[in-house]
Amino acid sequence: MKTAKHSRNFWLGNGILAVAMLTLLFMGPLSDALGIWAAVIWMVLAAAGMALVMSDKSSEPPESD
Repeated sequence: MKTAKHSRNFWLGNGILAVAMLTLLFMGPLSDALGIWAAVIWMVLAAAGMALVMSDKSSEPPESD
């Protein structure tokens, strides 16, 4: 069975997406403290995380079971 190895960018992107999820969970207090910048920070984190995850795409899709 062949397992796919993911690059460092993939795991870094998932970590950033986890931080973006935490930002969403605490959006109320963050919005009170930072105003509109809380939403801007969330958008930047989500975009950076997705860009890193998507940059890990290999040329061939994995074989199905």
